[in-house]
Amino acid sequence: MELTEIQDPRFLKKMDKQELEALAKQIRMFLIEKLAVTGGHLAPNLGVVELTLALHKLFNSPKDKLIWDVGHQSYVHKILTGRASQFETLRQYKGLCGFPKRSESPHDVWETGHSSTSLSAAMGMAAARDIKGTDEKIIAIIGDGALTGGMALEALNHIGHEKKDIIIVLNDNEMSIAPNVGALHNMLGRLRTAGRYQKVKDDIEYLMKKIPAFGGKIAGAAERVKDTLKYLVVSGIFFEELGITYLGPVDGHNLDNLIENLNYAKKTKGPVLVHVLTQKGKGYYPAESDAVGTWHGTGPYKIESGDLIKPVDAPPSYSKVVGDTLTRLGKEEERLVVITPAMKVGSKLESFASQFPNRFFDVGIAEQHAATMAAGLATQGMKPVLSIYSTFMQRAYDQLIHDICRQNLNVVIAVDRSGLVGADGETHQGVFDVAFLRSIPNIKILMGKDENELQHLIYTALKQDGPVAVRLPRGNGVGVEMDKDLKLLPIGKWEVLKEGKDAVILSYGPSLENALEAHEQLLKKGISVEVINARSIKPMDEEMLKILAKRHLPIVIFEEAVEKGSFGSGVLEFYSQHGEHHVEIEIMGIPDRFIEHGSVSKLLQEIHLTTEDLVEKIKALVPVNEKQRAYLR
Repeated sequence: MELTEIQDPRFLKKMDKQELEALAKQIRMFLIEKLAVTGGHLAPNLGVVELTLALHKLFNSPKDKLIWDVGHQSYVHKILTGRASQFETLRQYKGLCGFPKRSESPHDVWETGHSSTSLSAAMGMAAARDIKGTDEKIIAIIGDGALTGGMALEALNHIGHEKKDIIIVLNDNEMSIAPNVGALHNMLGRLRTAGRYQKVKDDIEYLMKKIPAFGGKIAGAAERVKDTLKYLVVSGIFFEELGITYLGPVDGHNLDNLIENLNYAKKTKGPVLVHVLTQKGKGYYPAESDAVGTWHGTGPYKIESGDLIKPVDAPPSYSKVVGDTLTRLGKEEERLVVITPAMKVGSKLESFASQFPNRFFDVGIAEQHAATMAAGLATQGMKPVLSIYSTFMQRAYDQLIHDICRQNLNVVIAVDRSGLVGADGETHQGVFDVAFLRSIPNIKILMGKDENELQHLIYTALKQDGPVAVRLPRGNGVGVEMDKDLKLLPIGKWEVLKEGKDAVILSYGPSLENALEAHEQLLKKGISVEVINARSIKPMDEEMLKILAKRHLPIVIFEEAVEKGSFGSGVLEFYSQHGEHHVEIEIMGIPDRFIEHGSVSKLLQEIHLTTEDLVEKIKALVPVNEKQRAYLR
């Protein structure tokens, strides 16, 4: 059977074990071959092949609801629900999404790119089912790393209290993106080595039923023995104490064991958790042997060797510039502490972690805790740096306001993956942080035009009083020479990169490259445009804004952030508050909608945020005189 012929998963119900095992091998090879070209989340999906087959064999999707936590392990699910033919377009512009997408298929019942949401969604779906009086099964598949998210623990607490029929499949591969950390991870480690708890428990219950009923005392004693058994058999009864029946641990690559335990779960009343042990990257040696998370999400690679296909002699990534700068400063400043919520590898913090292990904290997928821990460190005179992706910082918004900014604490936030990130799409585009940070009192927001300015801004941020956010984009720098000595840059002051007398472009970060290109193109057409590096997004350079108002030139704000509430809004607010209503301002930014997946260049074209769009905007704003008309012919 060709995988591209699959329309829905019902065919699995007629397959025997040997056929399922052959299909599992076929799916693994398909994923290895396709992702070598497109890139994607290879290791997580290789680890859940048998589990996904068992789920679709035993349950009736889409009537029964399969809820994938994070969603980066849903590729096999997509294959089994009729989307194998689209894998050549995976994570590409207008192509197959790398996460569950409700508009793609009725089998995708929940959209997610952030972890720890599946259990709350499952509780909501179960409550709706019971109110409506229907009988569908609700199954949440959550990774062990996602349990460190506070939201998952809140949901477990509620699920155990409500006692609704929900099946939780805990996919335990000992890694989320990087190796997991924390007490919950250690507790699961003890469960992994504890053997088959439910089998022993069932055997004891059977023996108890053979005891003659000589009276209440003996019967009561028998029940107490049975209840006490779990404490003897399993090292830690976390889930059972929450009111959730625990099944496992189960070999996640043994179809017989999976089907047996999932069938048991289907028959169990109330919430039940099936603890499934899987191997991340199973079936492809480079991914199987990955100890640091390189193969969690990867770009194109060579199948035979496992070598990643990367640009030759590329400049360092912005993340590495931050990581190297922090390592350098850590040698000089003993109070410098770095915190990350499970992004040590992605944010290139390995060097700092290895050189200063007592001053580095990977707290797992726990963004709220990471932010408040940084605040706690700051109250004691330390210099904490919270390294966090823009999209994940959204999850710690209350802590940013209540714990960091309200107390005006000296916390530096390195906001990684700011701006469009491309292939991961809507859930990961880092375009909201300027807007949601700018409205918070006390915080400063900075972004460098290149990797050299970025290192200086990190240094500058650590010298400031109060919270400072330093934004950095995904990807590599532009290749400028790096200064050997770090220097302080003035906060609240901008830099004129190109002089001009017909119009002004205010921009920051990588968008300045478009502004400089537009300057050169317009110059050839007789239009002189000033380009200003607004690296201090908040506070703004009010003195320069006043000077610009007196020059009566049209101003274009060009930024890779949402138009509503970001830097451009700040400029409008300033001029409105100062009565400068004559200033002509155009804002070019991210429109008021969620931006889907695709290459950043394609996405910028779609939303009209390219150099060409900027040139056309300024041509429309600048009056054409006779000299310019000659250029424009």
